[in-house]
Amino acid sequence: MAPWKLPLLVVAIAVPVAVSFYVGGPGVGVAVGALVAVAIVVVAVRQRPLGGIGEPTTDTAPRRLLVVVSRALDEPGAIRAIAGETRKGGGLASPPAEVRVLSPARIGFLDRWASDLESARRQAQQRLVITLAALAKAGIEAEARVGDEDLVQAVEDQLRSFAATEVILVTGASGEDAAAETAATELRRRLRVEFRRLAVSDSAAR
Repeated sequence: MAPWKLPLLVVAIAVPVAVSFYVGGPGVGVAVGALVAVAIVVVAVRQRPLGGIGEPTTDTAPRRLLVVVSRALDEPGAIRAIAGETRKGGGLASPPAEVRVLSPARIGFLDRWASDLESARRQAQQRLVITLAALAKAGIEAEARVGDEDLVQAVEDQLRSFAATEVILVTGASGEDAAAETAATELRRRLRVEFRRLAVSDSAAR
């Protein structure tokens, strides 16, 4: 669960029950509390299982890199690292790995309350434009996709249609991008394919 969801969940549970007790008395409050409890059970049942993500690949499988950017990527060191990964393990006659860049549509707190989802998608697309331009300068051709706001879910969704042999997550440096750091920990634990995190500091990104 994304870090911002827990306080919202607490509010969603506590506020309706408290208001019901205040406005309608104990009878209404108990009834609303029961409905909230049922809703919690339904949501819990529908939560995705925290099993493995992706399918293990064989040595003969074509190499595919899924590059996930939580921020625009144009930092030269990170671009060189990705370029190196595209050519890793291949001879001079071997084609470079297929690359797809994924940018989750990260929705801000105010945007969520305003139901402004298009703003998040535009920002995700802007990150993709900058990243693909930087990769192209390094001779790397890549596809681009905007994904789910939940970074882990976005990766899981992409792996259903793009059988990546490696996932590279580009985040801020430690302490700069807490949500992406949490996602990196979960991905490292759950992915069935090779995983690597590239941390790019704000100063380096500028």
